[in-house]
Amino acid sequence: MTVQQEAGVGGEELEVWIDQDLCTGDGICAQYAPEVFELDIDGLAYVKGPDEELLQVRGAATRVPLPLVGDVVDSARECPGECIHVRRVSDRVEVYGPDAA
Repeated sequence: MTVQQEAGVGGEELEVWIDQDLCTGDGICAQYAPEVFELDIDGLAYVKGPDEELLQVRGAATRVPLPLVGDVVDSARECPGECIHVRRVSDRVEVYGPDAA
């Protein structure tokens, strides 16, 4: 089963956000998906908007491009701070991350 099938992506869009209060600054997310995540000067990870600008507002989310779903999910699974939240856009239900059912 692929990550897309497992997440129920089949046409559903996903978004991701980072809880900076839990971020340990390890940078694993930026290694897995540098198109989506970046460490800022404060040493914490943030998501990038479509224009590749860091979204520094607490709880800011960005859409996950379908080709990067696997990398973003791997980031959430491997994050030592358990601070990466991946949810469906349609109903905002977390499918990967610390609050996933």
